[in-house]
Amino acid sequence: MTFLNPHFLTCFLYILIVLPLEFNVPSLGSASSSFQHKLSAELKETDQILSYNSSITTTHGHHGWIGPSGHRRIVVDVNGFGDFKSVQAAVDSVEVNNRMNVLIQINAGYYIEKVVVPTRKPYITFQGAGRDVTVIEWHDRASDRGPDGQQLRTYHTASVSVFANYFSARNISFKNTAPAPMPGMQGWQAVAFRISGDKAYFAGCGFYGAQDTLCDDAGRHYFKDCYIQGSIDFIFGNGRSMYKDCELHSIATEFGSIAAHGRKSPDEKTGFAFVNCRVTGSGPVYVGRAMGQYSRIVYSFTHFEDIVAHGGWDDWDHISNKNKTAFFGSYQCWGPGAAAVHGVSWARELEYEVAHPFLKKSFVNGRHWIAPSDA
Repeated sequence: MTFLNPHFLTCFLYILIVLPLEFNVPSLGSASSSFQHKLSAELKETDQILSYNSSITTTHGHHGWIGPSGHRRIVVDVNGFGDFKSVQAAVDSVEVNNRMNVLIQINAGYYIEKVVVPTRKPYITFQGAGRDVTVIEWHDRASDRGPDGQQLRTYHTASVSVFANYFSARNISFKNTAPAPMPGMQGWQAVAFRISGDKAYFAGCGFYGAQDTLCDDAGRHYFKDCYIQGSIDFIFGNGRSMYKDCELHSIATEFGSIAAHGRKSPDEKTGFAFVNCRVTGSGPVYVGRAMGQYSRIVYSFTHFEDIVAHGGWDDWDHISNKNKTAFFGSYQCWGPGAAAVHGVSWARELEYEVAHPFLKKSFVNGRHWIAPSDA
């Protein structure tokens, strides 16, 4: 199957739009003007997206590393008006050890499927038509049985799993539609998205679930203007991640928790940094839990609705002395729930010098892979 190259598309639009104007070629019809305008806008957006990965994966002589070369665009349309009808089929079409920027344009629709982006397929972008209209969803729970007859367990429940580096997603939602459990129920963990690759970028995305919605497993990640919904530990893992301008929406009933971080050693650089976010929904919720012995979570410039549980933070099991080793803090947060964030002595209101590393994209070494306009 042949796919359109952006440079070919540019030439096509030049012939379609510019030449008629220069040589007074008759119009294609009364709808020509709006059609040409739509194509021009589509080309501009496509070129911006395709140039994104190129701008962050350039040659670095001191490392002797060269980024991807060339672009490929794949269209997925659930109604059959694209190259593929399923997202997984589009991913499968990408070559192993891929060295191109691959834009998978996913048109509006609900894609009821489980998707995996394997390790050896880097430089892939999922581009939706808007997080309210482009959705990938599945419904696995940890207690469900896999093909081998064994329970899936949490990490294998993800509706979408990404193991490749340099993945990005824009204007799309990921859902796990398994019902929300009551606190204490076993086997109801249900992940909507798992990111285990390095240098992943998300903008304008939605993540919907209940317990364990977003598995921020491993690697450096940047989430910008995203909506993340859940009830219990709905952001969890041992990633080194920044969440900027995001809404963290709780659907907890009796009680819940937002973030659970799994840092195991003081030598690890991992942690969750929330900057200029909004905590909304129902509660009460803990804002962070010490999943790992050296868990690290910081909220800065974040607005908290009045849903924060008494004490604000939880040390997970109350027997491992994680309150002596975890790093929990906040910096200039506000809102009716902000006071409760300071509810325990071991979660500190930070001074600027201590908070500063958690405020900038340098926390994830972003200067080397995040375009300035995307930070």
